[in-house]
Amino acid sequence: MSADAQVVLQARGLTKLYGHAVGVKDLDLTIRQGEIFGFLGPNGSGKTTTIRLLTGFLRPTRGSATILGMDTWGESHRLKRELGFLPD
Repeated sequence: MSADAQVVLQARGLTKLYGHAVGVKDLDLTIRQGEIFGFLGPNGSGKTTTIRLLTGFLRPTRGSATILGMDTWGESHRLKRELGFLPD
């Protein structure tokens, strides 16, 4: 895959804290057009929290993420028109 391929999803320093508990810490992730990506890990590893952050259903404590150039929290109303999400 060329480095010039369109960035579809990008997260920088994405973090979600619940008081002193850490849900996701400093996630950096770039997914380009045509790539396939999955979340694998044990219970409690932050998979669902990450997906909820990336889909605009959960506000990050710090950091940011974009999908198709839209900020996943600040433009979540626009993003939800373009994205399908079926939790659990």
